[in-house]
Amino acid sequence: MLQITGLTKRFGGLAAINDVTLSFDQGTLSAVIGPNGAGKSTFFNLISGAIIPDAGKVVFQGEDITGLDRAAIVRRGIGRAFQVASFFPSMTVAENLQAAIAAHRGQWGDLNHRFPRQGVRERALEVAEMLGLENNANVLSANLSHGDQKLLDIALALALEPSMLLLDEPTAGMGPEERWRMIEKIQRLWQLQNLTLVFIEHDMDIVFGISSSIRVLCYGRVLAEGTPDEIRANPAVIEAYLGTPDAEDDA
Repeated sequence: MLQITGLTKRFGGLAAINDVTLSFDQGTLSAVIGPNGAGKSTFFNLISGAIIPDAGKVVFQGEDITGLDRAAIVRRGIGRAFQVASFFPSMTVAENLQAAIAAHRGQWGDLNHRFPRQGVRERALEVAEMLGLENNANVLSANLSHGDQKLLDIALALALEPSMLLLDEPTAGMGPEERWRMIEKIQRLWQLQNLTLVFIEHDMDIVFGISSSIRVLCYGRVLAEGTPDEIRANPAVIEAYLGTPDAEDDA
């Protein structure tokens, strides 16, 4: 579904992403992991059009989307939720979703109307229900819990009808129980919507627990890729990122 070849992005003398070649199959649930500064968020920024690569190619569903802006890439079916949730805090959950849906459909006039078209309202409620936010539809987004704000950010990406969804640290800032509730909702969403889903995550229990495949970045390069069992046993990954139980005990 997504084929990345020789992707490179430099900031001054630093190669944040350096000659990365990867592919993601349709319908998979996969993780991108690596130490801080490995280039994971930059990688997502390049795919989603937030920044333009210096070299390389991004092909989505057979179309070269390299260098397209974010809006164009969203229209082609790639959605993204961010590490820090992004929404209008002075609007309710329903209003945020309705605005995103109306804009995506080109119904710009609806953004100035108090009452959006019925189809927009129905779609907003449908998306809210997918993420368990229906009871908070009329709550100001600024007043949501941290976890529900993260869910709203994912809902806003989902409202744009993506076929591929990128999630940047969806459990950041959450406690253990809240993390797993979030992951259960993400898994359910992936299954029900038949999405191709790629997520960045630092919680290795989550990564190894739900991923069908894992890609490891380190200093902007691909260190390894494979199944959870293959990554867990990879000596280079253990040395660079995972560590060993003995090393953790010694620490």
